Amino acid sequence: MSKLPFGKRNYQLMIAGLVVLALGFVIMSIDKEPYGFGFLGLTLGPIVAMAGFIIEIVAIVYSPKEEKK
Repeated sequence: MSKLPFGKRNYQLMIAGLVVLALGFVIMSIDKEPYGFGFLGLTLGPIVAMAGFIIEIVAIVYSPKEEKK
């Protein structure tokens, strides 16, 4: 049996990062200003999307000392 490259916590963080990332893009898309130049399109959406990317990086780098089975 082959061992998975990441632990359960890594996969949970990856899913959370994907959800936050998708939420950031949805926030950017619902901006009603022309060409998305409002607060949602220029400020809040990119910050949330960047947080999603940071969560993904943490999920990849995270290495638990010992996972319980």
